[in-house]
Order: sequence, then C-alpha cells, then structure tokens
Amino acid sequence: MACGIEAKKASLKHIIIEKGTLVNSIYNYPVNMTFFSTSERLEIGEVPFISHAPKPNRKEALEYFRRVASTRDLEMKLHEKVEEVNSLEQGFRIKTSKGEYHAKNIILATGFYDIPYLMNVEGEDLPKVTHYFKEPHPYIGQKVVVVGGANSAADAALETYRIGAEVTMIVRESKLRDSIKYWVRPDIENRIKEGSIKAYFDSEVTEIKEKEVNIKTPKGRLTLENDYLIAMTGYRPDFAFLEKTGVRINDDSLKTPTHDSVTNETNVKGIYLAGAICGGLKTNKWIIENSRSHAELIVNDILSKIK
Repeated sequence: MACGIEAKKASLKHIIIEKGTLVNSIYNYPVNMTFFSTSERLEIGEVPFISHAPKPNRKEALEYFRRVASTRDLEMKLHEKVEEVNSLEQGFRIKTSKGEYHAKNIILATGFYDIPYLMNVEGEDLPKVTHYFKEPHPYIGQKVVVVGGANSAADAALETYRIGAEVTMIVRESKLRDSIKYWVRPDIENRIKEGSIKAYFDSEVTEIKEKEVNIKTPKGRLTLENDYLIAMTGYRPDFAFLEKTGVRINDDSLKTPTHDSVTNETNVKGIYLAGAICGGLKTNKWIIENSRSHAELIVNDILSKIK
C-alpha cells in the first residue's frame, strides 16, 4: 500500500494485486494481537492512525488500513493470486488467477506469513494441528500443546490457558526467546514457574497422534495426552516464487534475495523488493515501521530512469 501511495503521488499508474483480502497478513494475525509499534510508527500515506492505547491492536489496524485504501483511492485487485511473471522486451507480463496485466516495473512485497516452518513429524497433517493461532475460544477445556518459545507461542499459551485449557509448551531452546514482548514476558514466565502452564525446554515433538503427542526431552521420551497442537514454529518467505520471477537468492544462512541496498532493485532490472521480504529468513529485520521508506526509495529510482 505504501508503494501504491508513492506511485500515485508521482503520477505513476499502479495496480496492487493481493492474493487475499486487504492487508491479508494482518487480517490473519491472532484476533487479540497487540503490535510492538506505536500507532504513529505504522502510519502510511500521511493518514493519521489514532488508537485507544499507544500500541494499537489488530482490529484498529484493519480499520486504519481500510481508511488509508479509501482515502488514497488505491487501485487494488483483491483475492487475485499472481501465478506467473514473464519478462518482455520492455517490462513484464503478470498472469493472475483472474487475468493478465502488463507493467514496466514490479514491486514484490509478499512478506513471509504464508508459509509456516513445518516440524516434519508424523501426524503434522492431522486436523487437530494448526500453524496459525486465531483465537482461544475453541480450546476451552482441551489439552493443548503449544510448540515454540517466541511471541506467538507465549500469546497462544497464555490466551488458551486463561479460557480453561490445559496447556503444555514444547520449546526447542533452553529458555524462552529474549524477543518476547516486555509486557508478556513476566506473565508467561510466572505461569510456567507456578506450574499453571507446563513447559518442556530443550525438547521437541517427535510424533503426533489423534489423542497423544510424543516428545523428546533431556530426561527421555514422553507421551502426553492431547486434543490440539498449536505449532508456533515461525514462517518464511516464498523463495520459490521469487526464483520463478528470476530473482537470485543468496546462498547464505539467511537466503537473502539479491537486491540493491539503496534502490531495492533486484538482479532483474525493473523488479524491486519492499518490506520483510528483503531480509530473507531474518524476518524480523524489516517490519512496517522501518520499511515504509522502501516505497519512496523505489519510486524515486523508477522516476530517475524515466528522466
């Protein structure tokens, strides 16, 4: 959206193609999620973001970005998936699930929230397993295993515990992540300390069954009674799609897509990257508040080539 706004300000024709709904990633965040950033740090297009508290929640963010899209009159194609990008002599042909478009430049701002890291264990495809936590209500009175030790896992564990679930956390590391929100950390640590939430550290799931979960711990293998498993194991960018467009992925530990650090243009002339996708596997490097500037950098580079 920020890129579309900058393009419109520069009198460039633009189309935003989104495979889901408006700000699809934010829509799929947990219902009760609160942002790290304050509202003013999430603003785009010079549209003020007013929230009840300094840090807005998901509902407020959805309302804000709906208002931005309407106020800035952005050209958007929602629920339309890009299936193929082909280079032409001048520009590109973009094939989607609903049609075809031509453009001189493309900005890829696909984020990373659509592809979860899998545990690659037997039973992970069972209906009781999810890699996305939406809300706690379905887990009332259930035996719930939460896999992970970062923010999403802490939130899922606390929310399900508070509506009456019997919660067990399985954490591969020796402790919870340091990156957990400062207002959440004392809560989750105290619940674990008092035993309200059971936690196994340096442990991992080895098999998932209809009514059980097998885990490996430092003290040996255990079988836990289980109704639902919430795998908060993180997410990664769609590298296959990037490579399909011709963007090279660096052969390093972060799999960083090749792009100019000043203009954000990739090795494919005319294709740019914006947002979290720029960081490869380091998905916390670029967030809304520090990647909004990508839009201006990209549009300025496009304008410089026109002149």
